[in-house]
Amino acid sequence: MSRVLGSVRAKATLGATLVVAVALLAAGAAVLLSLRGNLLDQADTQAERSARNVAADLAAGTAYDRLDLDDDGPPVQVVDEDGRLVAASEGLDAVSGTGSAAVRPRPPSPSATPDGRGSDERGSRDDSDDSDDDGDDSGDDRSGRAGSGGDDDSYATLEPGEIADEAGRSDGSATVDGERADYRFAAVQVEVPGKGRLTVWAGAALATEQGAVRTALTVMLVGFPLLLCVVGVVTWLVTRRALRPVEGIRRELAAITASADLARRVPVPDAHDEVARLARTTNETLTALETSVERQRRFVADASHELRSPIASLRTQLEVGEAHPELLDVPGAVEDTVRLQRLAADLLLLARLDAGERPADTPVDLGELALDQSAGRAGVTVSAADAVTVSGSRGQLARVLANLLDNAARHARAEITVTVRREGDVAVLAVADDGDGVPEDERERIFERFVRRDDARSRDDGGAGLGLAIARDVAARHGGTLTVRQAPAGGALFELRLPPRDRSREGS
Repeated sequence: MSRVLGSVRAKATLGATLVVAVALLAAGAAVLLSLRGNLLDQADTQAERSARNVAADLAAGTAYDRLDLDDDGPPVQVVDEDGRLVAASEGLDAVSGTGSAAVRPRPPSPSATPDGRGSDERGSRDDSDDSDDDGDDSGDDRSGRAGSGGDDDSYATLEPGEIADEAGRSDGSATVDGERADYRFAAVQVEVPGKGRLTVWAGAALATEQGAVRTALTVMLVGFPLLLCVVGVVTWLVTRRALRPVEGIRRELAAITASADLARRVPVPDAHDEVARLARTTNETLTALETSVERQRRFVADASHELRSPIASLRTQLEVGEAHPELLDVPGAVEDTVRLQRLAADLLLLARLDAGERPADTPVDLGELALDQSAGRAGVTVSAADAVTVSGSRGQLARVLANLLDNAARHARAEITVTVRREGDVAVLAVADDGDGVPEDERERIFERFVRRDDARSRDDGGAGLGLAIARDVAARHGGTLTVRQAPAGGALFELRLPPRDRSREGS
């Protein structure tokens, strides 16, 4: 189970499903709230319109028994300022949320005045209070209790025949002809001449709102899981298709690792997406790795071949000297030992360079270095500018110059020139000879390891073919370049270009 959930495909599917689920829940809640709010606003408008129609009839002097309060219309109650019910819709059996539980108007008391008010106000109020105690006043009246007898300042200035601009709101229920339903009630006050202030309660059924909300909720409860399943399946399939080339790359890399065949390459999808770029980069890495391994193999083979000759020669001389001391060639043995020592030092330096050894960050004066390395060499002329300083390892840079001078000495006829100068932001150290030069098609090949231009030269004179390779590698480690071209005198001109001291520090 953990292996399945740990895959990229499973994580992508789970993540996409969760994101869609959260979005659907938020959108569904917003739709339900918006739908309910709109339907409640419509119910408020309908209830207020019904209440104002009845209030308009009362303001026009219509008697209670002549009001249009049929049982086919909305439930309506008319309450006087003492809380006494004076009119109600036909068929209204019970009601809650209007502040008056009475559903039938009470007959006026015998001592009622001509305007319809009882002279015993306390008795009427007590009767009204008794009726209120029997009801359920749980409605939410956001404008205050509309039948509170003028406690609200917004209704205190009504003139006779005037209808209040604002209406109260409350939720409740009503039983009409034996059927109970939820309603949204609106309360409108009206000042009626001879009757005082009356409150008209009218309701609008919430069945439509409740039905619409239930229908929408049902659709969401059924549709959302189906939609999430579709999203999960589609994401799973799309992710599997998208990651199929990645699996092919993984299998091929596993096969390459198992077979150690670096000539193989991973398949590249016929696309221009990230997976295709990954495959191309992987193949480039395999190519570089194959080149590096092949170079290392050649290096080991060439090193073994180069070491075999001086070791065999030295062994032969020692064996002959052991058998015939008078025939021992001591100078030859010393020469072979020195050559073997130099070759071992070159190999160790190349190994350190291949391992990524970074040169030291010390100032090196190229002019002074050229003078030191040229001392004692015949036919070498040095031309050095002032203050040409670079950063790096003095020992490694001295090795580069020594290798270049040794190479020039083997090919020069009579003269070798060493020049140190500055060209813009670059320090240049040039070594030129008056020999035959280097053919253009071999100007890169001579920097390869164990390469000699003239195979007819003896190993003693020609070296092992590592000097120029070491010189270029050291130059690259110091952030510079080493190239060869034709010298003005016709020979070879090697130019070592390095960043100056200040630029090297800025780069670090």
